[in-house]
Amino acid sequence: MAETIGNVKINTDDYPGTDLYSDGAVEDELLEIAMNTEPSGFDREIAARKSWPVMYHFSRLRENILSWYPFEGHEKVLEIGSGCGAVTGAVLGRTASVTCVDLSRKRSLVNAYRHRDAKGLEIRLGNFQDVEKKLDRDYDIITLIGVFEYANSYIASEEPYTEFLRIVGRHLKKGGKLLIAIENRLGIKYFAGCREDHTGRWFDGIEGYGENTYARTFVRPELEELFREAGFDRFRFFYPYPDYKFPMSIYSDEYLPKTGELRQNLENFDRSRMMLFDEARALDSIIKAGLFPLFSNSYFIELER
Repeated sequence: MAETIGNVKINTDDYPGTDLYSDGAVEDELLEIAMNTEPSGFDREIAARKSWPVMYHFSRLRENILSWYPFEGHEKVLEIGSGCGAVTGAVLGRTASVTCVDLSRKRSLVNAYRHRDAKGLEIRLGNFQDVEKKLDRDYDIITLIGVFEYANSYIASEEPYTEFLRIVGRHLKKGGKLLIAIENRLGIKYFAGCREDHTGRWFDGIEGYGENTYARTFVRPELEELFREAGFDRFRFFYPYPDYKFPMSIYSDEYLPKTGELRQNLENFDRSRMMLFDEARALDSIIKAGLFPLFSNSYFIELER
């Protein structure tokens, strides 16, 4: 079965019939905005409503995580965990086609309405393990933007993170790229007093998380080990700043930040935080010691077999 919103096709063959996760009434507000507001008016809605979910899902800064990436225009793209389409727009129009996969119909409707005039967009509803069996195996690009950390919640395996990478890798064509954006569990902001992004607890990732944590992030050496175990032997790390959600700069191992550059450290919109030390001065010290890649708040990684 399928429905169409503008030019967007929504495939419901694997949809269980009800959304198995939801943020509640705010999703109705998000859908109302997407249905009745042109993208050029999203900033106005963010300013008027003063709501973290509205800002998070509609801020144009979210697209910065992919807007810099050198797509060539011919790529066939798979976006896993597309949600409300906050980063989908960074790919549309710069590639040949985009297939989104998401479990939530409500959020997928937000995605469809905000991009209803775009061409080449299809949304597949359902649990990834169900949808995955019917996906093509020749994608040039697959993206996991804020998704990989949840593998423990929806991949039935004793090694869910490694298995998730293996499953995703089966859908890449030869020479294809897997793009991952994820927080660093030892990001400097967590030492300085920010709560862990997923659990809302202070120092949770630093302390290694509890037993039944539904989401986990990793430090760079841990990620490298997972990538190799899954068969990805080529990878490049990039460092979104302040983080991958609202990146203002993207650094790389070829161009790391200089002392004095990292001064946007107080943008913490979703939760209260402590201020245990001067992050800017601490970052300068870390940069001088050559340790920034270990303490960057987020990672963006390009992987290839």
